[in-house]
Amino acid sequence: MTKLSVNINKVALIRNSREGNLPDLVQVAKDCEAFGAEGITVHPRPDERHIRYSDIPALRAVVTTEFNIEGNPTDQFLELVLKNPPAQCTLVPDPPGALTSSQGWNTLAHKAFLRDVTARLQEHGVRVSVFIDAEEAHVEGAKAVGADRVEFYTGNYALQFPESPEKAIAPHARCARLANDIGIGINAGHDLNLDNLRYYKEQVEGLLEVSIGHALISDALYFGLQNTIQMYLRQLK
Repeated sequence: MTKLSVNINKVALIRNSREGNLPDLVQVAKDCEAFGAEGITVHPRPDERHIRYSDIPALRAVVTTEFNIEGNPTDQFLELVLKNPPAQCTLVPDPPGALTSSQGWNTLAHKAFLRDVTARLQEHGVRVSVFIDAEEAHVEGAKAVGADRVEFYTGNYALQFPESPEKAIAPHARCARLANDIGIGINAGHDLNLDNLRYYKEQVEGLLEVSIGHALISDALYFGLQNTIQMYLRQLK
């Protein structure tokens, strides 16, 4: 079974475009779970352009599935996470001005740093996932730093999928086999959608979780949130 975690950053972005609390982020998180989502993902950034740091305690208090906080493990970010321990923390190497997450960690070059951060989070009972490109060396590097899971960056897969699904999926399938062999869990995220999700799920053995926000919230404008979540769940099952 592959779990669907709904990233609600785009909901927060809409809220932040006006003063007030519309849409209500906490209520949307609760509704996503009621509609079938098996996790809620947020990615607070330093400029708080979507998820605000102040959103985290309120969401942590109501999410009953798996709460996943992802982001660049700066001191400020880690302080936030450790004060509000989620089920999972996904470490993402975003520079401060990044529009979105477009590459994974070099787990070899940053081995010492990632090992220290991973151990610190795990001491507080937080599962650690490391965001990486689908390259075998980085899978092995994530295992070496003690991470519980990797999250494959799927932006390149989504870009190549319309032209050649087989070529797009090949590195992910190879890395999944390696991850399964060495005993590290597999997540995936970025630009997964209703067109490419089922194929990804079928080809990536042992896929535990996908985190989807932009495409899912965009589809919800047409299909409604409840129906859209069910549509994505059907692609996974």
